[in-house]
Amino acid sequence: MSSVLAPIPEFVVERPVSDDRISGRVTHAMRYWLLSLTGRVDNTPERLGTVEKTTQAASLSATAIAVPSIAPGVYRLSAAARITRAASSSSSLTITFGWTQVVACTASSAAMTGNTIATTGSLVAIVRADQATNLTYATTYASSGATAMQYRLDICVEQLV
Repeated sequence: MSSVLAPIPEFVVERPVSDDRISGRVTHAMRYWLLSLTGRVDNTPERLGTVEKTTQAASLSATAIAVPSIAPGVYRLSAAARITRAASSSSSLTITFGWTQVVACTASSAAMTGNTIATTGSLVAIVRADQATNLTYATTYASSGATAMQYRLDICVEQLV
């Protein structure tokens, strides 16, 4: 997720950036704008890792998301899935995240059972994870009929705190 930064305010653009050309000191207006910009950047979550899976046609067992070493903290795990080929009869897909906070924890999405290529589902979990824990994802897949359902899965991990 990218952060859209506000344009430089007019009160800053209409005035010179520095008080004088010799000292190069920044005006108060520009200083306050830069400080607010710094605050926004500091408060933006850091994206640690992503996963992109296409043309999947089976369940995915619990798989660690490749991220740098996890420090204890709060993380946002986000997943989006879409059926890319409908099954000839029926299908179902569920997404599950896993992490450790003293004990093994999981969060699962509702089953996606629409069985059309417009069927989508998502899961967002805000979790507190222990140090050096694996953040994992898995899917539970079911499909019936001659044509098997296929799906796409996109996952993102962001550190919040």
